[in-house]
Amino acid sequence: MNRDSNLIDEENVNPFAKGTGSKSRLSPLSSEPRVFGNRHDATVDIPLDTVNDPKKKEKEIANWEADLKKREQDVKRREDALTRAGVTIEEQNWPPFFPIIHHDIAKDIPVHAQKLQYLAFASWLGMVLCLVYNVVAVTVCWIRGGGVIIFLLANIYALLGIPLSYLLWYRPLYHAMRTDSALKFGLFFLVYLIHIGFCIVAAIAPPIVFRGKSLTGILAAIDTFSDHVLVGVFYLIGFGLFCLETLLSLWVLQKIYLYFRGHK
Repeated sequence: MNRDSNLIDEENVNPFAKGTGSKSRLSPLSSEPRVFGNRHDATVDIPLDTVNDPKKKEKEIANWEADLKKREQDVKRREDALTRAGVTIEEQNWPPFFPIIHHDIAKDIPVHAQKLQYLAFASWLGMVLCLVYNVVAVTVCWIRGGGVIIFLLANIYALLGIPLSYLLWYRPLYHAMRTDSALKFGLFFLVYLIHIGFCIVAAIAPPIVFRGKSLTGILAAIDTFSDHVLVGVFYLIGFGLFCLETLLSLWVLQKIYLYFRGHK
């Protein structure tokens, strides 16, 4: 009995057993090729001659270099066309730690006018210093009980004065020196006189707007000395800065006016 059952098991397992009654447990092999992933994935044929052919590689590199050179020539041709049309492409390079404007006196301004442009740039930086220090001094006065309104006014002076002074008089002068434009020179002279007037008012600080304490002038400094000596010292330093800025601005105005008259 055991022998007969063993024979039956061997016939069922043996794939080479003959006869129609024998059944194989092995599934028939599929004729379709097996690939990783989906059976319908596309296969990529990489010809070996393109990988191992150095001449073909050199040809591809040469074509790529030629295409790159052609694109560079197209860009240069467009830049030249814009330059001829009077449109200049300026790279933002100042200040160095966070470039937001284009400023390159050594490259853009003629050699004989560079000293004057540096002098005007020092005048603009002096204005920036005066307005920033004015905020600091007025903040000290506000902490000592001077009121929040003068603090807000000092911040408005700085937030408006710094960009407007650059856009309304320094930038026109920069373009005037660069292109020798009489219109730009005229705009500079007009706005720069207003700038000098503001510096004089700030150095005096008359009590016309909130007792003048929003500007660190001499009258405000005298007024604050009676209440807080420390605030008075801060205001005296601000008064000195506005005085220096006024004198520097008058000197710049004279130098540029003489340059404009002599150049024209």
